[in-house]
Amino acid sequence: MKIGILSKRTGHLTGKLKTFFETQGHDVKIYTKKELCLDECLLENDFYILKSKTLFFIYAGYYAEANDIPVIPNPDISGKHKNRLEAYLLIRNAGLLYPEFYYGKFEAIKNQLKNIQFPLILKPIIGSGSRGVKKINKIEDIERESDGFIYLERYIEGIHYLAYFIENEICVLEKPPLSDEHVPMVEISLIDDIRDVILQWKNYYNLLFGHLDIVKEYSTGKLFVVDPGSFPEFTNWKCNGDPVSKIGNLILKEYKKLKN
Repeated sequence: MKIGILSKRTGHLTGKLKTFFETQGHDVKIYTKKELCLDECLLENDFYILKSKTLFFIYAGYYAEANDIPVIPNPDISGKHKNRLEAYLLIRNAGLLYPEFYYGKFEAIKNQLKNIQFPLILKPIIGSGSRGVKKINKIEDIERESDGFIYLERYIEGIHYLAYFIENEICVLEKPPLSDEHVPMVEISLIDDIRDVILQWKNYYNLLFGHLDIVKEYSTGKLFVVDPGSFPEFTNWKCNGDPVSKIGNLILKEYKKLKN
């Protein structure tokens, strides 16, 4: 079988998946931005793995699907993970909590912030993880974006968690606030309310794997989803077994299901 992987890089989890599939006897080609061109050459593969959520790779996923080539994970859902407003709708539609946010021109938001309690979090409207994320303690800390639009989110005082899931296996870690998945983290025992959030998210969108950044608010005990991930690196996966083989086998199983 011929498998294409749409990815920003060839190493890390992408490279490990390539090796896994090759040991299973499959032909695998990684398409980075340097190799990727949306044309009929993409139709040579049996299916694609959408590792990156960058818009260019999402377009490639759409192109493949339009020509009846399966793409895993789903390009539409993966693309929405990347956009803060789209992600908010995904989280809300799944019946989960998301922090209050403000998005608009600086002057319009500034008027609203007169009655808003700081701190707030400044985030890029397109992106995920901690890149470009800043804690804002007063309105003077807000740097105007070049186009005048900014996205601000209420900062929740609480315990921050990173929760990976692969099928029904869940690995939960306590993480430093505003950090990405690559910093050292401590695994904690799975508690019922976090498990319920993960399963509700996973089952609502029929996801094979992914992660959620979750904050448990000190004052209320409520769980807020602050960032979803459709295809993390699983850098801090500390549960039993190799995440690469688990993910690889799930993808092959899903491909057979889609073809049938």
